[in-house]
Amino acid sequence: MKRSRFSEEQIIGILREQEAGQKTADVCRRHGISDATFYKWKAKYGGLEVSEAKRLKGLEDENARLKKQLAEAMLDNAMLKDIASKKW
Repeated sequence: MKRSRFSEEQIIGILREQEAGQKTADVCRRHGISDATFYKWKAKYGGLEVSEAKRLKGLEDENARLKKQLAEAMLDNAMLKDIASKKW
């Protein structure tokens, strides 16, 4: 996955600029982002504080790690079942 040029703190700052009354197009132009990116960020980070965004990122990382562990365990389980089903 491509890494963002902006940190969570910067993203929340950009969203706050728009919430303060500036036009969305002006904010996007100043920071070099598209309208689609801005609205995607707004859907994900809208209404969050910086600490909440950091916690969200940590939970997403932990979730990805746990999904990987589950997939490896399921693969091991399937391999053991395959070995056990064969006649010697």
